Amino acid sequence: MGSAKNQSNAARKARIEEMRRAERARERRNRILTVSASVVVVVGLVVGGVVLIQSQSDDSDKAQADKKTSGKFVTGTDGVRTWKGTLGRTHVAKSVSYSSEPPVGGDHNQVWMNCNGDVYTKELKNENAVHSLEHGAVWVTYTSKASKSDIDALAAKVKQTPYTLMSPDEKQKDPIMLTAWGHQRAVTSAKDPNVGKFFEKYVQGEQTPEPGAACTGGLSE
Repeated sequence: MGSAKNQSNAARKARIEEMRRAERARERRNRILTVSASVVVVVGLVVGGVVLIQSQSDDSDKAQADKKTSGKFVTGTDGVRTWKGTLGRTHVAKSVSYSSEPPVGGDHNQVWMNCNGDVYTKELKNENAVHSLEHGAVWVTYTSKASKSDIDALAAKVKQTPYTLMSPDEKQKDPIMLTAWGHQRAVTSAKDPNVGKFFEKYVQGEQTPEPGAACTGGLSE
């Protein structure tokens, strides 16, 4: 009788201990799940906060850029379109929505495109090229509608002229365009006499916001 009772007590103790072990294991799992969930929530909040701040910063940059650039183009008797108004000149790390293509000025990237007679075969980022305009460069751009002979002739002229650069731009409306800070015009061909006139007037011309600033030491293709 005593032996049977002892066996029953031992079995009951074993079951109790087993239940306690199961309960402790369950508590450990619950703690792990709770901590994991908390980490996920915290990470989500941090990432969400960063994205929100970045988004607000981007919107702020664009809003500020829009406020700093205002005005409109006025076309002169010589066919040159001149921006009448204000052009922002703040260095920004974000993309900028410009009022024209190619742009004639505005907020831009802190690094300029090399413009010491540099001819590029790929489209440039406007934000870098605008910085070159700020240094007094003339930017020659063309579309696929421009003839190869015109492109070659313009490239040869650019290569011989410091403070100039050249690149394709399929987004512009005319086959060949010449751009300086605040000034722009289309030309009919490389032989158009207005090419020489534009270069003479605007390469390091009076419109230059930073005369004498470098056209080397920036970005190259």
